Amino acid sequence: MKALVYTQPNEIQLMERPYPEIGDDEVIVRIDAVGICGSDMHAFHGHDPRRKPGLVLGHEFSGTIADTRAKDLQCGARVTGNPLITCGRCEYCEQGRDNLCSNRTMVGMTRPGAFAEYMSIPASSIIAIPPDMPSAHAAVTEPAATALHALNLSMRALTRPLPESRTLVIGGGAIGMLSALLLRSYGCRAVELAEVNPLRRASAAEHAGCTAFDPLASTVPENRFDFVIDAVGAKPTRALALAAVKPGGVIMHIGLQDWASEIDMRKLTLAEITLLGSYTYSMADLRATVAALHEGAFGLLEWLDIRPLNEGGRVFAELDEGRIAASKVILTPEA
Repeated sequence: MKALVYTQPNEIQLMERPYPEIGDDEVIVRIDAVGICGSDMHAFHGHDPRRKPGLVLGHEFSGTIADTRAKDLQCGARVTGNPLITCGRCEYCEQGRDNLCSNRTMVGMTRPGAFAEYMSIPASSIIAIPPDMPSAHAAVTEPAATALHALNLSMRALTRPLPESRTLVIGGGAIGMLSALLLRSYGCRAVELAEVNPLRRASAAEHAGCTAFDPLASTVPENRFDFVIDAVGAKPTRALALAAVKPGGVIMHIGLQDWASEIDMRKLTLAEITLLGSYTYSMADLRATVAALHEGAFGLLEWLDIRPLNEGGRVFAELDEGRIAASKVILTPEA
């Protein structure tokens, strides 16, 4: 089968790989669509020691079951899935917070991913999708669930309802874009989005219905926003988030571009800022997201950029150079 293989930093090649092996209680999925995640780009640059050269990346997928060793899953079923392979036995799994599983592994990291024609995955990770749901839309489930999980956590901490909150989203990548779309669906009337890439900024303004601006060209007023989402997670964006949030406000930190930096702990303390972290999603979040996508809560998704898998190497280069307006590129093996 054909697969995109991460061969060395800044290089990904289309190669022939063996058809996947299938284990007990696993399925083989024929990949119909797969998204390129920011973490795939991080690995592409050689910045993730967990993802080593020779690996097939990709974990945002939809497809059709081609083979099964699970009695409850039939060949031909259309599915997406949870790329986090969890144990189901630790305290977090038992609490329904399986995203924090103590023993988790991951598709596209510890086992071959979805940048391929076929992929094996445990049956316990599989989620059915509606028969009429476009494959490209279903492949957005994983990043959209990350946004949904983060917003649901945030709403528990906000002192006023979300529709009344002036909100800033930092970053116009997939998580920022999907967060802005979901905020509007939840009734949030005042949403601004900070993005340095002019192509993505224009896309966010057009498709997410928010005010998009360049934070390098404009001064963001301090103490302006009730709620700030940092969907980048770099040292400058963390500083921006803390400066922009109002006293008593909430910062949701999703992005992980930089792993550490100093923040203004004095303001965090004296202004009683709530700083939250959010990691991925639970199985319940993923199922809720499939329904939300199908019902249109994230809009029409017309901004998706759909390309054939065999152009993957060129697409990675274009993303690296900032030449793609879309916040999400979807690869299709049979396009």
